[in-house]
Amino acid sequence: MAKTVEEGFELFLKRLIPTTTEHKKVTKHKKTVHRCLKNKLQCKKFFDIGSYGNGTGIRHHSDTDYFAVLPSQMLHSNSALALRETKEALQNTFSNTNKIEVKTPVIKVPFGQYASETMEIIPCYFYGLSKTPLGQFESFRIPDGNGNWYTSSPKAHNVYVETQNKKFGGELKSLIRLIKAWKYYNNVSIQSFYLELSATKYIEKEKNLFYDIDLRLFFEYLYDLELEDILDPMGVSGYINATNTPAKKQDSLSKLNRPLS
Repeated sequence: MAKTVEEGFELFLKRLIPTTTEHKKVTKHKKTVHRCLKNKLQCKKFFDIGSYGNGTGIRHHSDTDYFAVLPSQMLHSNSALALRETKEALQNTFSNTNKIEVKTPVIKVPFGQYASETMEIIPCYFYGLSKTPLGQFESFRIPDGNGNWYTSSPKAHNVYVETQNKKFGGELKSLIRLIKAWKYYNNVSIQSFYLELSATKYIEKEKNLFYDIDLRLFFEYLYDLELEDILDPMGVSGYINATNTPAKKQDSLSKLNRPLS
């Protein structure tokens, strides 16, 4: 039993770490999924870009995200149709897997009971190197939710977060994990990517990090921001949405107004 606030947070953070077993239920399908997309859509590369790999995943809640890099000529110019065609290719191969569905910008393939056992696949194509304040990184074009494509660079954003994480001795990623736990436990619709970049942007100006203080200050920061779109600090993806509908934004703001009550 924790005797101090700090010990309480450390115990809670340990309970949030995804188990090896739940992650394995998804990753054991990686080769089969890659083979399917390679045979049907000439997939060149298939790699993990999600929170499991970067140390901010939540037990039983964080799914496993993959970029499926395809030749641009294999993808429909309308990204919504490209998602549907990729989903159909997966459904034909995994015919016994129920509830494979498109949830832009991903195709969800559930391989188990928990959200953490769901693979989220993002069809994309290579878009060259993007110049950022921290160097050049591979970039890709992914579905934007409106039938178009926008630029993403998972490596660039991981480096941005990791740079600040090192500054705070690894505690930034723990703070992000706590923020994501609030999101999942309270059914908040704010996108995880938005939360990660916002938390990193928030902490840049700070000299110290204390979970009990900075959690509350971060929620106030988001509320004062009114969940407006934020400009990608790495200059790759343009403006990033907090939610994908006005209704979800209003619901999320109402929960931010009483985040730790």
